Amino acid sequence: MIKVTIYRNKKHEYYGFDVEGHANFLEEGQDIVCAATSILVINTINSIEQLTKDETSYVQDEEAGSIKYRFSKVASHDAHILMHAMILGLESIEDDNINHDGKFNSYIDIIFKEV
Repeated sequence: MIKVTIYRNKKHEYYGFDVEGHANFLEEGQDIVCAATSILVINTINSIEQLTKDETSYVQDEEAGSIKYRFSKVASHDAHILMHAMILGLESIEDDNINHDGKFNSYIDIIFKEV
């Protein structure tokens, strides 16, 4: 299962996120859940880098399937919108829990942690 942890404060201002694990929807190279999650996450990181002035850092481990992404300060308005768009996409994946055999399964879990 992919675990996504979103870090935000009481005002719902974002401080970063962690993504770890694999969906195991299908075998490696054919897993559309992992691919969709990766695209959303990497596109968000690239968009924040290119479209905002936010200072960020991240550590990626491809083998473990993990990314730890942090803002040096609270996310700007534009970065907040990009983060929110990523979360909406991830929630759509989380809500679609029917596997290729037609059985209910959970492939992604999104957790919000207050910092």
